[in-house]
Amino acid sequence: MKKIFLMLMSMVAGIFMAAAQKYAFVDTEYILNNIPAYKAAKEQLDKISEEWQKEIESKYAEIDQMYKDYQAERVLLSEDMRKKREDIIVNKEKEVKELQKSYFGPNGALFKKRQELIKPIQDEVYKAVKDLATEGGYAVIFDTASGPTMIYTNPRYDISDEVLEKLGYKK
Repeated sequence: MKKIFLMLMSMVAGIFMAAAQKYAFVDTEYILNNIPAYKAAKEQLDKISEEWQKEIESKYAEIDQMYKDYQAERVLLSEDMRKKREDIIVNKEKEVKELQKSYFGPNGALFKKRQELIKPIQDEVYKAVKDLATEGGYAVIFDTASGPTMIYTNPRYDISDEVLEKLGYKK
């Protein structure tokens, strides 16, 4: 009887504790769009991206013209000349693809520029959210900008290690 009573009391206490948790949400897109430095950085990135895209497109147009010229002259060229022209076109296309990758690839110049310009602003926003969460006693803060994403969680409520232990794994 005592065990049942203790179990019921701990369940009731758990329900009240869960209900007592404070949750909040933020819209980081709204926040960022209201920060002038972010707007300026975004405009600068858009301008750079547009310039690089135009450069890539002009190089592809140049390759396309080279290919059309080759197609028109192909019947007049010897086998060696055809092979040389084909190699030139293929190499030029590889160069442009490498340039495109260096600009827009996962670790390309645009990504690095974004890290340089926007990440510090995002870090400031995160720090402010974290400070507010600590000051306000919030357990979780959701970000509504891109669906319900948790932007801050109080580590005190993280039970990941307990889940690992339950699964039989040690920290």
